[in-house]
Amino acid sequence: MTRETPSTASAGGDSGTEIDVVVVGAGQAGLSSAYHLTRAGLGHVVLDHAPGPGGAWQFRWPSLTYGKVHGMHALPGMELVDADPLRPSSAVIGEYFTAYERRFRLDVRRPVHVAAVREGAGGRLRVESSAGVWSARALVNATGTWDRPFWPRYPGRESFRGRQLHTADYPGPQAFAGARVVVVGGGTSAVQHLLEIARVAAATTWVTRRPPVFRDGTFGEAEGRAAVALVEARVRQGLPPQSVVSVTGLALNEAVRDGIASGVLDRRPMFERITPTGVAWADGRQVEADVILWATGFRAAVDHLAPLRLREPGGGIRLDGTRAVRDERVHLVGYGPSASTIGANRAGGAAVREIRRLLARGAEGGAADSRNAAAQDVLEPAGA
Repeated sequence: MTRETPSTASAGGDSGTEIDVVVVGAGQAGLSSAYHLTRAGLGHVVLDHAPGPGGAWQFRWPSLTYGKVHGMHALPGMELVDADPLRPSSAVIGEYFTAYERRFRLDVRRPVHVAAVREGAGGRLRVESSAGVWSARALVNATGTWDRPFWPRYPGRESFRGRQLHTADYPGPQAFAGARVVVVGGGTSAVQHLLEIARVAAATTWVTRRPPVFRDGTFGEAEGRAAVALVEARVRQGLPPQSVVSVTGLALNEAVRDGIASGVLDRRPMFERITPTGVAWADGRQVEADVILWATGFRAAVDHLAPLRLREPGGGIRLDGTRAVRDERVHLVGYGPSASTIGANRAGGAAVREIRRLLARGAEGGAADSRNAAAQDVLEPAGA
């Protein structure tokens, strides 16, 4: 449901089309939020940077089949059924998201790039995008991390004469046939890449900053809650969020056991520098390489929120639930502890419940309360 009201009142320019809520991003978190906004009867629009439905899944490499993903929790109101585990996850989930948007008639506009969100007129948020300007009473940010791959800087990186690429650009194992490949990173993606590439490459080397922690046995609900709580603790302190896998460890399944036994998953400590023909350690060891694959993760794509000054001195955005502590009109879903498919679903519903309460107080009262709450948080940090 979208209720839009053209508006011309502004201080220094067009204030944009008035609407209750703008959702930025149409991945799991964004679609879940749109579903709950529709049920709540709140006018909203979803602005998605991607070319088509599927969120970040549409960019995953073809060899990542649906059977290899860690689990795709169904979106609210519609199960994902009869998915072929041998099909690429990008195709399976892309089709599922497409059907979901159609079934619930979600107003998703794409490709739309949101350049900035800033203070607007009358206590509203001004959302500036490639498709125009919206004047929103609240904003749900569901941009995820895929658009911000993290590339660590190491001495000599610019001198390397081979190929460097990130997980975000990973094309599948065949592109590495016959090559000497260094894979950097201690997460699940690095392990998946190594196990695939080793079958066709001339040689592989695995490098991580810290020794990998493999998790044996079951990982139940209690363990999941404990892991999410650790990630949430950082977000509540205003620190940049870590991935959930960074606190859960790597699942020790049959494929991983085989990789350890064969030596493919024989980890080396982080190298000191990159040479024109490979990588080198402080003790004089060197490895020749044709390719360096950086499986070094992603950072939250929140640069468009910079005008609102939401970041804390620690570098992250401090949240209370999904609400930005510095501005209660802004909710982040799929950020930190909700960066999983089930977490994104729950966060979408929680954000909409809070937005309903905010909007019920009225636009002017809500904006005043937001500013007062932000000032109070600066004077008295949470937990004081």
